[in-house]
Amino acid sequence: MKREQHQVISRNESFAQRQRTRIWQETPDKENPFVAESCLCHGYDLLELMEKRSFIDVLFLLFQGELPNSDKEKLLESLMIALINPGPRHPATRAAMLTGVGKTDPVHILPISLSILGGNHLGAGEIEGAMRFLRTQIKKDPVQVAQEILSQQESPETGDWHPAPGFGNRFGDIDSLSCQMATQLAKLPGAGPVLAWGNIFSEALHPHKMGWLATGLAAAVFSDLGFQPRMGGGLFQLLCAPGLLAQGLELTNKPITAMPFPKDEDYILEED
Repeated sequence: MKREQHQVISRNESFAQRQRTRIWQETPDKENPFVAESCLCHGYDLLELMEKRSFIDVLFLLFQGELPNSDKEKLLESLMIALINPGPRHPATRAAMLTGVGKTDPVHILPISLSILGGNHLGAGEIEGAMRFLRTQIKKDPVQVAQEILSQQESPETGDWHPAPGFGNRFGDIDSLSCQMATQLAKLPGAGPVLAWGNIFSEALHPHKMGWLATGLAAAVFSDLGFQPRMGGGLFQLLCAPGLLAQGLELTNKPITAMPFPKDEDYILEED
């Protein structure tokens, strides 16, 4: 049996000789160059940031390359509180809770639950699309956009309907809490035109039992804060992470019976 001969094709690429980043600069220790003596985040000394700035400020600086003004800081802080816990009804939170009660190593609670949160259903996978949707529609009349979208789509027979990324219903009804959060955030001085547009669009969907979802709310605020769409999904996961971890850790010392287990009659086996 002859071995197949495969043609070797050169990629003709020249790789960097060293890694480079504009975000972080480390000054090596004089005695050990593998240890950092000081660090700069976009030119700001880390120790000085620890002393004079808030976590919100440095988080914004890390991704945007500049410190926020007080209005942007308050808007981001309020969004972080709004998203701090997706809640026990969210699939990602249930994954965290099951991971905890199942006696999985606690260090795996967060990555497991974040992988679920990375999905498109009420998760980070919907954020970029929602940000791009808001970007393309912002100059149009939100009420007219809602009417056009609803006229061009049909409601599914079962399950929730998300006619636009970040907007729709949960369990067949309006996500009331997300709408209340949007109203509260819109009152802040740092709120911008994207959030305002989304509020009108959401209200136009209310007669059809739809409106803001947490993913759309996050997308709107991220847009008003100047974050790029590709940043949105990861930021959403970051802001939801504390609640996921807390919910999972709560059950690490509980018996497995602390979580419900489906009864035999709840299993449905479909016949071929």
